[in-house]
Amino acid sequence: MNTIIVTGAGSGLGKELAVLFSKKGFHILLTGRTIEKLTAAKQEIEATGGKADILPLDIRNNEDVLKKINEISSTYEISGLINNAGLGYFGPLVEMDKQQISEMLDTNILGTILMTKAVLPLLPKNSEGRIMNIISTAGLRGKVNEAVYVASKFAVRGFTESLQKEYENSSIKFNAVYMGGMNTPFWDESNHIKDKSRLRSAKEIAEIIMKQLDSDSIIIENS
Repeated sequence: MNTIIVTGAGSGLGKELAVLFSKKGFHILLTGRTIEKLTAAKQEIEATGGKADILPLDIRNNEDVLKKINEISSTYEISGLINNAGLGYFGPLVEMDKQQISEMLDTNILGTILMTKAVLPLLPKNSEGRIMNIISTAGLRGKVNEAVYVASKFAVRGFTESLQKEYENSSIKFNAVYMGGMNTPFWDESNHIKDKSRLRSAKEIAEIIMKQLDSDSIIIENS
């Protein structure tokens, strides 16, 4: 059974994509830093007949990434990676502190790059592998009070588009996913979105993504 690694898989879009990929017959490796959330996601997948395991991992830490990916490489047949983990702080740039800036850049950009670099050599050579980067519409255009977050997402967009060109003659598929805000815990610590209930659910977004897996770019604007 082929394995897909999902980062930030404990809740929101990461968890919903993990559930849907498990229903397509993949074994899911749920990664993140909160074991309780990962365990709950694992139980949800298993309750529907799927197979999943958890892998506590800090994607910002190169040593941790290399160590954990090396450990699993002899146990699982890795065929895909979903770079979903992301972090956002919002407000005027002049009010953003250095720690918030660093956390966004380290999680959204560095974490995505480190995970991709570690997993790419493990993907199958003669059958389709997949790397899906969850970018958001912040990777398409500038937004008020989101300068650093948008900058991080533009970086991931450039990273993804470059790899699409680099691997265009290979069996590895790269999906760039640009979706608007979702009704998820992502907004719980922020008042940037006044009423998140008006947004699509993570489950709905995940279902739209699964229908467009053949597309290089999947754009889902807010309804």
